[in-house]
Amino acid sequence: MTDQSIIQDINRLKKEKDAVILAHVYQDGEIQDIADFTGDSLALSKKAVDTDAELIVFCGVSFMAETAHILNPDKTVLIPKLEAGCGLADMATIEELQKQKEKYPDAAVVSYVNSSSEIKSISDVCCTSSNAVDIVNAMKQDTILFVPDKNLGSFVAEQTDKKIILWGGYCYVHENITPDHLNDMKKQHPAAEVIVHPECTKPVRDIADFIGGTGHMASYVKESDTKEFIVGTEDNFAYRLRKDNPKKTFFEVKTECIGMRKSSLADVRNALEKEQHKIKIDEDVRKKAYKALDNMMNMS
Repeated sequence: MTDQSIIQDINRLKKEKDAVILAHVYQDGEIQDIADFTGDSLALSKKAVDTDAELIVFCGVSFMAETAHILNPDKTVLIPKLEAGCGLADMATIEELQKQKEKYPDAAVVSYVNSSSEIKSISDVCCTSSNAVDIVNAMKQDTILFVPDKNLGSFVAEQTDKKIILWGGYCYVHENITPDHLNDMKKQHPAAEVIVHPECTKPVRDIADFIGGTGHMASYVKESDTKEFIVGTEDNFAYRLRKDNPKKTFFEVKTECIGMRKSSLADVRNALEKEQHKIKIDEDVRKKAYKALDNMMNMS
């Protein structure tokens, strides 16, 4: 079956089933093109809440689809590929976080949305890369347990007076970006600005002209007079930037997320057709995780 016929099936099934497709900007371009909404995790979380659709197909990794279900328990949330996981989210366990909470009883737990439902359920508030600094600065506690990304946590620590206790987790997609590689790319493209994600290591962030989550990067590029950019995050984000800024040039740093690239058009069609891979979360866990996410939405 051709891609075009699969797309036609997807569009037909969306109408028949009152469905909406949400796609993260790290998805393949063909997935982004058939989505009703694309964006970063915060923007998609808000779209999941705002939509009137009864069926949500979340094209991303598992924690994102879980987040949509936590916020919308009365709606059906599907993930096209069950195997679409996040290595960073897997680096935080509820047992270890409980130990850290006991060790630092006066600390607030701020968990990155790139975490499991169980981790969210014992957190005070969640955050995204776009709002992490604002969330931390808004907390009344002076000590913050920041889970699970050590690089995003160190970026936050640079912009707050609070004590940040870092977890040891990291995103391999962003750890793969090295200062040497960026400097080589700058030599090849001297007119280009370097924009990077805060999940990158500090030596990489120190090279950057701009640091921000994908939502902030998208806004920065759109408003900038610069015509060329080296994009320091998952390579598929450059697809979105090119589509939104056709007169500007973008250079990928050659780093890919395996989980984000699991889903195909056929997987999206099959999810809609069979209503398969429904997200299910223990209700007690969901309610507790909802509180942390709701706190984030209110503080954002």
